Amino acid sequence: MNTKTAVTQQFARHVSSGKVAFFRQADIDFVLGAREGVYIWDWDGEKQLINCHCNGGVFNLGHRHPVIIAALQAGLETLDIGNQHLISQPRAALAAKLAELTPERMTYTVFGVGGGEAVDLAIKVARGYTGRQEIISVKGGYHGHTGLALATGDEKYFRPFGGRPAGFRQIPFADHEAMQTAVTDQTAAVILETIPATSGMPIPPPDYLPLVRQLCDQHGALLILDEIQAGLGRTGKLWAFEHFGVEPDILTIGKGLSGGIYPISATCFRTELETVFQRDPFIHISTFGGAEIGCIVALKVLELSSDPAFLAHVNEMAAIFTDRFAAFQAQYPLLVGLRQKGLMMGVEMAYDFCGPLFTKVAYDNDLLIVYADNDRRVAQLLPPLIVDRTLVEEILERLNRSLAQLDHIVRQISG
Repeated sequence: MNTKTAVTQQFARHVSSGKVAFFRQADIDFVLGAREGVYIWDWDGEKQLINCHCNGGVFNLGHRHPVIIAALQAGLETLDIGNQHLISQPRAALAAKLAELTPERMTYTVFGVGGGEAVDLAIKVARGYTGRQEIISVKGGYHGHTGLALATGDEKYFRPFGGRPAGFRQIPFADHEAMQTAVTDQTAAVILETIPATSGMPIPPPDYLPLVRQLCDQHGALLILDEIQAGLGRTGKLWAFEHFGVEPDILTIGKGLSGGIYPISATCFRTELETVFQRDPFIHISTFGGAEIGCIVALKVLELSSDPAFLAHVNEMAAIFTDRFAAFQAQYPLLVGLRQKGLMMGVEMAYDFCGPLFTKVAYDNDLLIVYADNDRRVAQLLPPLIVDRTLVEEILERLNRSLAQLDHIVRQISG
């Protein structure tokens, strides 16, 4: 049962027949095996990939970062998950660190296990505090597959399971007029990814987020920024909203906070919003949210990710991609450009079929890259933030080969 074929068959029988069929159709014969640093290997060890997807930022620090592993091992000497109902030192310490690293008025945090749970709670807080129901999100955005988070997303994610619940409204992204019309005195919150990853990382115009902030203030609504993918140094600043001169009322964090080792997410919010929980402090419970052993891991993630030298390194590596893609764009007509903030990048191409095809040719060139589900012209390029110059050059060489192959395919298709 330990052969790759046996594992695949067992997965198809007991986990997902659809995923196995999808990868077979795509001719991607890969079962995740060993992993270390920036690399993952096939189950049989015969294929090695540079992970430039990082599961949407889970592996910002690479796989099995030795400092993170050491923190986990040390924590296991005395800790376990803990008890959500009780006062906890590790949970208090992690929340205090987040209060130190987020805007001054953002002093409280409630922990969850995944990003969808963090978003669900953010919406609950917004509704509970304002007494309003309306939540505005943007088309193409993505905030998770759980209840309230699911309702903020595109129809294709919730329609198989029923209609969109009342109180949720979508408008186009970066459409100033639509936002001005949508936000009213009935709005509880506007929720946005600072940079929408599943839409292929479109960078908002400089005046867009400030406008949203202004409208929320004008109408007494709250601004929720989802940095589950964009946060923790991915954009070259600890928080992506720092690029745009705005501060949210509620911030959701996940994925990379885990260090790729222990699932944890966080919903951080302004001091006054904590009143939602004062009458009944047990009104929201997450059994595994803020697990004490996970808090130890997340504290170390924050220590590494907030280091000015670490963030400077991200920006230095990002500049190499910027320069090289300018040359690629001149070389390959199918390449529209690179959407980029730091090492949060979207390779924008001319046609809808380019993203899926690029994912395959990149795989053939030993890169794990995944196309953006809500804009299939774009391939998400999310290398680990620990990449060095030598590895960046290797990634770019493989990208060059992949673009050349894709360009050849496109020319054949277009005749």
